[in-house]
Amino acid sequence: MPDQVRDDCPTAFSLDRREFLAGAFFVGGLAAFGTLPAASAAASWSAESAARFQEISSLLIPHRLNAEIGKRIGSAMSQLNPSLSDHVAGLLAIAKQKNAKIVEDFFPDVPEGPLKQTALAIISAWYLGVVSDAPDAEVFAFEYALMYQPTRDVMTIPSYAISGPNGWSSNAPPLSDMPDF
Repeated sequence: MPDQVRDDCPTAFSLDRREFLAGAFFVGGLAAFGTLPAASAAASWSAESAARFQEISSLLIPHRLNAEIGKRIGSAMSQLNPSLSDHVAGLLAIAKQKNAKIVEDFFPDVPEGPLKQTALAIISAWYLGVVSDAPDAEVFAFEYALMYQPTRDVMTIPSYAISGPNGWSSNAPPLSDMPDF
């Protein structure tokens, strides 16, 4: 049976199981504490905020927009811009004042500054599939990014075949007849 105190290890460096677990819980608690602001920002993004975000997105972008992607875009944008809900409300007020059905009906009346920047950021997020251009930005809508939709029937999304991930057996669409000169 080994001795409780070894002579080759000073007692200052001994570590028993309880000390180790207490240290692990402390470090884990610090790591969890760092995620609290992000979690609270996501929790503050309500269903009403998501619906208003989807409404302004539908006015800004003339495409059929996925509601689930809209929730994710709105939540991610609200984490970067805490006043997003106020800006969306302001944009909707301008659009309703003009009885807007499309972006051209109200966009010229959006004043320069935070409202116009928010409108452009919303358009950019839908087309690019990310809410910021930071190197570590989360990509949340790569396959559904609107920049790929106009050519999706003839051009593959980078790293995907037309038939989906790892679907390399898909045949390329035939080219139309070339005119004879």
